[in-house]
Amino acid sequence: MNALENWFCSTGFWQRITRDHLLPWVVAGNPLGNHVLELGAGPGAGTEALQRLAPRVTSLEWSHAFATRLAAKNRNAVVQGDASSLPFVDRTFSSVIAVLMLHHLRTRASQENAFREACRVLRPGGSFLAFEIEDNLLHRVIHIGSVFVPIDRADIADRLSAAGFTGVKLDSRAGGFRFCAMREN
Repeated sequence: MNALENWFCSTGFWQRITRDHLLPWVVAGNPLGNHVLELGAGPGAGTEALQRLAPRVTSLEWSHAFATRLAAKNRNAVVQGDASSLPFVDRTFSSVIAVLMLHHLRTRASQENAFREACRVLRPGGSFLAFEIEDNLLHRVIHIGSVFVPIDRADIADRLSAAGFTGVKLDSRAGGFRFCAMREN
């Protein structure tokens, strides 16, 4: 992430928006179960809110600095690692959630690895929930100096199905879109 993203994602304003508006919409109608994996926790804007929604939360963060700071201020497990190569055993989590992080993976192939990994670490019946932004000029400008590989709504269902998910649901609203995909077995 670039300096603008690092600053904005660390603000109390973004934490309130995430807690009060974004996460409730992303998880609506989807039980999280007893152990959530948060992919791309960043500075933790959604971590505390997830802790109120599930008994156990494990946060994964690629940035060593963010992971260290997040671990120091939260009661949940924080792991520094890569979403495209998860350091967890198969069928560990009841749900996996990724908020505004998939577009930060360097390539579509890395995204597809992350989808397969999310499916692998989910228990049967578990949900993969995500929120992403649209590909537009504003978002490209905001991401100057940062990785920005937008997720395309037109093919996300096919990409998730290829990773082993079923029942992909997609929903949009101003500012972005969410999806939910299930691991059946």
